[in-house]
Amino acid sequence: MKIEGPAVRLTIFIGEDDIWRHKPLYHEIVHRAHAAGLAGASVLRCIEGYGASSRIHTTRLLSLSQDLPVAVIIVDQEDRIRAFLPQVDELVTEGLVILDPVEVIRYVGRTTESK
Repeated sequence: MKIEGPAVRLTIFIGEDDIWRHKPLYHEIVHRAHAAGLAGASVLRCIEGYGASSRIHTTRLLSLSQDLPVAVIIVDQEDRIRAFLPQVDELVTEGLVILDPVEVIRYVGRTTESK
């Protein structure tokens, strides 16, 4: 798959401890994005943050180091991202889901020889 030019970045902010059927929620989102044929997904573990609950989660305090914020980032063409949103809606019961317009400058995968 090749994408260049205008695209959309889907960012899903959830908690590290959020679960979907006994597995991490971020794992389910990534696997569904893959099954949907989206260009790629990354999960970033944040070191500090807060959301709608106003509780600060941080790696600096042992008592609050659980359930750190996690960002799942997916970039693809807008129609493909929008087609994936119903699955996100099914999975994410707490968190923040945002869409940003982006411009893809370069999207190149590894060749089988470099693996």
